[in-house]
Parts: sequence; structure tokens; C-alpha cells
Amino acid sequence: MLRFLLAALFGILIAGPANADRIKDLGAFQGIRTNQLTGYGVVVGLPGTGDDNLEYTVQSMKGVASRFGLQLPPGANPGLKNSAVVMITAELPAFAKPGQKLDITVSALGKAKSLRGGTLILSPMYGADGAIYAMAQGNLAVGGLGADGADGSKVVVNVPSSGRIPEGATVERAVDTGFASTPALTFNLARADFTTAQNVASAINARYGAGIARAVDGVSISVTAPPGSDVRAQLMSGIENLDVTSAEAPAKVIVNARTGTVVINSAVRVSPAAVTHGKLTVRIEENQRVSQPAPFSKGETALEQKSAVQVEEEKRPMFLFQPGPKLADVVNAVNAIGASPADLVAILEALKQAGALKAELIVL
Repeated sequence: MLRFLLAALFGILIAGPANADRIKDLGAFQGIRTNQLTGYGVVVGLPGTGDDNLEYTVQSMKGVASRFGLQLPPGANPGLKNSAVVMITAELPAFAKPGQKLDITVSALGKAKSLRGGTLILSPMYGADGAIYAMAQGNLAVGGLGADGADGSKVVVNVPSSGRIPEGATVERAVDTGFASTPALTFNLARADFTTAQNVASAINARYGAGIARAVDGVSISVTAPPGSDVRAQLMSGIENLDVTSAEAPAKVIVNARTGTVVINSAVRVSPAAVTHGKLTVRIEENQRVSQPAPFSKGETALEQKSAVQVEEEKRPMFLFQPGPKLADVVNAVNAIGASPADLVAILEALKQAGALKAELIVL
């Protein structure tokens, strides 16, 4: 029994390739994407924290009233402290069907101080093509709050002029992804890499037959698939769960000059180079000394300046990078001289200029 368990465990450990990733973690099929929706609406029921008498707010209120057959007089200027005009945003997921619910974000467009306690009036949400894809309405959940004092003092916590309505929009129109009728399926990698694209195509061909997939470029892999949504859904599910070995990322050194953060990936190599790094510190101290003449003399008490100038130079030995060191060698060598993040940036820039750093140096 023990021998059987050890054999089973060994089989599990070697079942997949080393450093293998699922294809679904490397990218997504073309057309299977979210779509952004936007809308314009009015929030009512605010406790005096709405817009001032802005012209577009007045027009919006008149538009809302006209839906119910109420025509306001031309010169009427309704009080707007209890209402606010807002912009509504949401993301329409792929394959969303009419009747499904969407979470929406509501943000004040004018000078409203807070949307807490407000209700969004029924508003259409449009796609990039100008068509209505959802209708939004509901009570806002606002995480921020604000309070004003009579003397002009103000306290604001988070952002009270923006809120969310969970399941506040209803889908009215579905977006055709075209995945059931296109001549071929296209899988796009999140990061362009010709080696990874070839590995993905090879994994698909090994599972479903030679010639099924081909790498079009460094991002796209074209997959020949029979028509029909059910057949393609089954094929896409199988492809997404295939294991594939990703190519090693290009050598990069990322430096954030504002925070001093330095990130070096494992592909970074350094050619043979000798490096020394030291600091020169000049310290000047100014002191005043009182000069007091001896008793019964004709001298006067006076102040004398006393300056002390010191120059200190840290002695740090030169260290040598051996041919082709890895990331751990670079880190150990730099830590051995006690370099700070700013010093490390200077050393890396010098190595890059000398041609010894075999990596792309990116400064944020």
C-alpha cells in the first residue's frame, strides 16, 4: 500500500510541466469582453446636500417632471438642494442577457456635497454605439459623509459625492459576441511573446489534432472550430484548462524614483564589471564664544565666531561581478557594501551605461 501511495504521489508531481500555467490565465478569447455603459440621471431625496441652482440641473428636473405629464412654468426655478444631477457608469459583462442585474456607480456632476440618502430616478444607460443597453434606478449606498459647521469648518470622510447601487441596473439588450458564427476563434495573450504563443498553439494541437491552432503573431492564436455555440463552448472550456509552459519574461529592472523601490526580475544578468561606491560628507559647525576681558582692564566683552569644518569619506572596497551572475549574486554584492535604494539606482544606471547590465532599465 505504501509503495502504491508513493507511486501515485510521484505521478501527481510529474503530471504537469514545470512552471506550467493554464491557458485561461495567459489571456482571453477575442470578443469575450466587457462593455462600458454610461448614463445621465437625477438623484432626489437628498437632505439639502444637492446642487445649487445650476441651469442644467433645472433642465433635468423639468425633464423628469415632463415624463409624468407635469409641465413647469417657463420661469419656474425649483429648489434643487434636495436633488443632484449625476453620471452613471457600469460594465456590461460578456453574454449578459436581458433581465440580468448590474452594479452601477453614481457620481455627482455638479456641486452636490453628498449623495447620502438619495434615490436615482429611472435613467437609461448607453453603450459606445449610442444604443440603450440597460435601465438604472435605486437607492444609493454612499460610504462617505461630510459635515459643515456654522463657522465655516468642514469635515469630509471618504468621498460622499459618489456612491453605488448594487444590482441597480437591469440589462435590456444583449451584445452579440459573434463567437458562435465567426470562421475561427482567436485567443489573445495578455502579454506579447512569440515563444508563449507558439507554446499555446502546440498545446492545443497536441490535444485536439495537428493544424487546429496556429500562432498568427506574438499575441494572437487562431483556432479552427466547427460552427455552433454548444460545440464551441465545449471546445473553449477544454482549451482554457490546458497547461502550457510560459516563456521566461525579458530581463527588466524597474525603478520607482519617487519611492526608491527597485524590482529586479530573475532574468537579469550582469557582465564582468568592477564597481566601487562611496560617499563624501562635508560637515560645518558654527559656534559662538564669549570673550570676557580680565578684571580691571580696559577691554570690552565681545562674541567670537568659532567654526569647525570636517570632511569624511567612507572607504568602501571595490567589488567584482563575476561573469553571468544571477539575481541573488547582484543583491548580495550590493548589500555587502550597504547601499541604500538611492545608491542601488546609481549603481544600476552606471552598469547600464557601461554595457554590463543585460536588462531593460525602466524608471517610473
